[in-house]
Amino acid sequence: MFVEINPFNIDQRLIIQAVEILQKGGIIIFPTDTVYAIGCDLYNKKGLQKLADFKEVKLNKANFSIICHDLSNLSEYTKQIERPIFKLLKQFLPGPFTFILDASPNVPKLFDSNKKEIGIRIPNNEITLAIVEKLGNPMAVTSLHNLEDEIMEYFSDPYAIFERMDQEVDLIIDGGYGNLKGSTIIDCTTGTPVLIREGLGVLTN
Repeated sequence: MFVEINPFNIDQRLIIQAVEILQKGGIIIFPTDTVYAIGCDLYNKKGLQKLADFKEVKLNKANFSIICHDLSNLSEYTKQIERPIFKLLKQFLPGPFTFILDASPNVPKLFDSNKKEIGIRIPNNEITLAIVEKLGNPMAVTSLHNLEDEIMEYFSDPYAIFERMDQEVDLIIDGGYGNLKGSTIIDCTTGTPVLIREGLGVLTN
């Protein structure tokens, strides 16, 4: 299924449609403030397994991040965050960053794993934020590509994504052209932010 959503005039009926697909264990491709991403309902085991199958990895080995609507419920997914790190999150989110944090005990249960870290994203994209807000909990997400793969031109074009991946997912949302650069990844697990991958986001003082 392929739908167009205008980020400047969001049709809530299409947001509800996307959420219903997620709640039934579907996986969707959607725009972010970087490249297009693919995700599922974090609390739906069927969806998590489907996302793992899409990436051709075992669920307990999957390195999915989560997209939150805001920072209010972070304590459900991360251990206590030190004040300087929390200030950093508040300064740069929403934005094109993935912050790696120590995972709370809830996270390994969700992924049937011994996952000790979790990537947190809050993209500056109204469509994504509307979906997560309506869903009522985070999405588990990953980029369409592997970190080792070059980000090809088609990752920015929703019609090209549709032609390649329509049979593999339950919904593709066209929210306009995406970027060809991923998020900037910052590891905060040592208490001092460490740049892991430079992407669209730029850390400034």
